Amino acid sequence: MEIDSDEKMQRLGMAIGRAVSGGEVLELVGDIGAGKTTLTKGIAKALDINEPVQSPTFTISRVYDSPRGLRLAHYDFYRLGEAGIMGDEIREAVDNDSVVVVEWAGAVDGDLPEDRLAIKITAASEEERLVEFHPGGKKSTELWQKIKENLV
Repeated sequence: MEIDSDEKMQRLGMAIGRAVSGGEVLELVGDIGAGKTTLTKGIAKALDINEPVQSPTFTISRVYDSPRGLRLAHYDFYRLGEAGIMGDEIREAVDNDSVVVVEWAGAVDGDLPEDRLAIKITAASEEERLVEFHPGGKKSTELWQKIKENLV
């Protein structure tokens, strides 16, 4: 799909946020500035999270509690060469009460479930982004179907 503004990227995130119910892992793939955090802001908005969502590039992780009873765990492993203790943390974060969003997953790839929804964001121009969804199993395929329904 083509996205041509931050507002539309957030709306896509909101469609994702309306589709999740807990236990989902979203792997965001894209260069710096592609819109990964903007997408996450939309997810948070749909989960009724009112605090500002910031990129966890320097803190590695940020956790937000939703009044809907879900936790949004947002990770950015850009600065890590290997998982170390973060591998344990990411495995523990994946539970039925959480939605886990991971940017730059390379360092923890072996610690993430295979059944995750990879969302690839590619800059086609300064404003336009191409977004591709790649489910990794049954649960993420079902999530992708729900997201498509929310986009209508």
